[in-house]
Amino acid sequence: MEMILSPDELEGLACRFKILAEPARLQILAALCHQERSVQDICDRTGLHQGNVSKHLRLMKDAGVVACRRAGIWHYYRVIDTELLALCTHRQVVSHQ
Repeated sequence: MEMILSPDELEGLACRFKILAEPARLQILAALCHQERSVQDICDRTGLHQGNVSKHLRLMKDAGVVACRRAGIWHYYRVIDTELLALCTHRQVVSHQ
């Protein structure tokens, strides 16, 4: 099957692959797959430092992968890219085989 993509579509696809190419961002994505979490909760689940998590979340937010809401002093993140959420489901199916 041949894929014909416009230059803009290819650029968008390349940007998504860049986001997924960093293991720390994949860890963060896995932590957020099934529910919204605070930055501290993400740090606790991944073992990553707060500054590192915040940097990656900012990049993921700018790329449209996650969204953030603020409640008092806490920031809560959730995955909004539904295609990436499908990867979470795929991972569960593969790991149960």
